[in-house]
Order: sequence, then structure tokens, then C-alpha cells
Amino acid sequence: MSWTLPMDGGCRCGAVRFRIDAAPMMSMACHCTGCQRMSGSAFSLTVMVPTAGFRLTEGETVRGGLREGAAHHQHCDACKSWVFTRVEPDMGFVNVRATMLDDTDWFEPFVESWTDEKLAWVTTPARHSFAQFPPMEAYQPLMAEFAALHAT
Repeated sequence: MSWTLPMDGGCRCGAVRFRIDAAPMMSMACHCTGCQRMSGSAFSLTVMVPTAGFRLTEGETVRGGLREGAAHHQHCDACKSWVFTRVEPDMGFVNVRATMLDDTDWFEPFVESWTDEKLAWVTTPARHSFAQFPPMEAYQPLMAEFAALHAT
């Protein structure tokens, strides 16, 4: 299934809302223990979108997680939902938690990362798996394959 733009979403309580106006660059499941602990689940689900194609439409977020390093995990201050992550300095994308989208019917992880930390019983339908993050040189080919797979 394919997505329709714009995509809207928000936190559990509705205090934070966002809009995505640009096609996703990639979808991912991250199995690292940090994502397991922040999501309260076996993994976190991400939709990587261009920075310019993402904006908050209601509310403001606060930085959560470890609150140090390049990853700025943004949460709703009211319900504490983990809504998205920005990397500083800006690398041209925002990682939006896929479960925060109003319509998740189209979502399926294309890549899974940090499989060396995944729970033993977990499987995903991801086409590509990496023990940690994909190497930098793999991102452009992965994004091109993802775009071709979702071309209309």
C-alpha cells in the first residue's frame, strides 16, 4: 500500500500534532536497547522524512531520552509520547515515529537496524537487516530502492 501526502499525526493526548509534506525517504525498525526502552516495545518504528517536509502544526515538544549527544528525541511534555527525533547538526531528515501517524496502513519497515541487540523472538518483514546502523555509503542506495519500490 502507498501513502498519501500530506500525512498528519500526533502524540497520544493530541497536544502535539505534525504534518509531513514530502515523500518518506525510508522506513525502519530499530532494535537497539535504547529504542526498546524508550518505546516500551521490542523496537521503534521510524519514517525518515526530509527536514523541510516536516513541521509541527500544534503544540511543542521537549527533549527526552538521554538528553545528550547528536540525537534529539522529541516528546510531548503532556503525555510523554516519543514523537520524532532530529539529529544535530541537521543531516537533512527527521525520524518520525511511525506509530504517531494518523494513517499507518501503508507502513512496513524497509530496513531493520541494531539486530545484534534485538530480542531473540522478534522478526520483521524488513528487506534489509544490519547488525548496527547501515554504513553511511549504504544510505543512498537504500533510499533509491525504497523510492523505486514506492513509485506510483
